[in-house]
This record gives sequence, structure tokens and C-alpha cells, in this order.
Amino acid sequence: MDYISIARRLRAMILEKSSSFTDEEAAEMPFALPKWKSNTTYSAGDRVRYGEYIYKVLTAHTSQDNWTPTTAPSLFARILPGQQGSDEEIGEWVQPDSTNPYMKGDKVRFEGKIYESLIDNNLWSPAAYQAGWREITE
Repeated sequence: MDYISIARRLRAMILEKSSSFTDEEAAEMPFALPKWKSNTTYSAGDRVRYGEYIYKVLTAHTSQDNWTPTTAPSLFARILPGQQGSDEEIGEWVQPDSTNPYMKGDKVRFEGKIYESLIDNNLWSPAAYQAGWREITE
């Protein structure tokens, strides 16, 4: 068996396993997640790469050309920098939607400082709701 065949088989095995990755495993190996494709059946909880971001599937569906992760927020939630499951341990704070709030323990950079979310379902910035965040040092 040649190296190309081995590499293809290994890639197929990783993609098959990626559907059962924990959030932490997905964050460590985003390259192993499948790219979003049209006309593909997705289950709730699946993760896909689209552009430079990772998205979690919210609702089981078969994708269509006009149902991309960026145009169908009822089907996909972007995993934000600093959230469990992101590929960044501490990312810049991004305004979340109701589908991807920061959870307790998520860490973000905001206005040059690092904060940890003290609550689940945190939709506010550290400036907007100070009681929901704790400033930490690196």
C-alpha cells in the first residue's frame, strides 16, 4: 500500500471519529472536522468547518446551498473564541446570539483584559454585565 492510500484511509477514519468528538477534542483538532457541504445530512450536535470557523449543528437537517452556517442561524451556532469547543483557549469577546452564549468557565479577552464567565448563557460583555464576569490574570 502506498503512502497516499494510507493517508486517505487515515483521513477517512479521523472524519468518521470526528462525529463523536467531545468539545475539547474538536477544539484541539478542528482540521479533523468535516467541511460544510450542501446536500449532506447533519444530526444535531455535529460540528463542521465553514470558512475559518467551527459551527455546531442545532437541528437535524439535510443541507441546501442557501442553508449555510452563516445564513441559517436556526440550524447552526458558531462556536465563539474562548468557548469550550473553540480552537482558542482565550479568544476575543464576540457578541453571542441566543444559540451560542458563553457558559460558566469560558474565557475571553475584552478591552485588553482577560475575563472568565461566572454564569451560563452569558450574552453580555464584561462592561455591560460586570456581575457575569470575573477579571483574571494570565
